[in-house]
Amino acid sequence: MKSLNVKPETEALVLDFLETATALERSLDRALSYTKGVSFSEYRLLKTLYELNAGGLPRIDLANAVGLTASAVTRALKPLEKIGLVTSKRSERDARQSLVAITPGGRVLLEEARAILLDALRGLAANTLSVQKTSEFRARLNEMKAI
Repeated sequence: MKSLNVKPETEALVLDFLETATALERSLDRALSYTKGVSFSEYRLLKTLYELNAGGLPRIDLANAVGLTASAVTRALKPLEKIGLVTSKRSERDARQSLVAITPGGRVLLEEARAILLDALRGLAANTLSVQKTSEFRARLNEMKAI
């Protein structure tokens, strides 16, 4: 099998990175779902709606912001809407588009979930890195995103 100019350690590095990301996401998911009944993915959706929302965010914009497909966001939002954490309404400018907004109850849950998340993050090795090392690590992560 040809390497096609890929260093031998690159494959192992990427696989280790993805396994680490998966383990971290599972850990955060457990911490949030056991205490607040929301998954880490749902937390990310609520957080993004809170940060980007000014009265309603199109689902496609939300999907792009969290790196999911529009259909995955639609599926994820249904239970959040059922329990009153988000609302959905048709756009006044484009009837084909629906706008999603976080509710006051969603904001409360987000704040509580953030405290749980910070507790979980406190114990991570990444929390012990210096500001410089954290900046370097984030720069490398951003380089990896630019595939």
